[in-house]
Amino acid sequence: MSFALLALGLVLVVEGLVLALAPGRIEDALRLMASLGLDQRRMIGLAALALGVVLVWLARGG
Repeated sequence: MSFALLALGLVLVVEGLVLALAPGRIEDALRLMASLGLDQRRMIGLAALALGVVLVWLARGG
């Protein structure tokens, strides 16, 4: 449970920093994502998911 809370906390820190330091860039990124097709967004999501799993696996001692 503490690992899940740590992960959630780190996600919130990163998201908060991005929103606080570069809110205009977030709008640009959202426009870019909206211009992509559904399949492209799905592939980006799957790639991010896979990368996240690998990073967690490596952080846990791989």
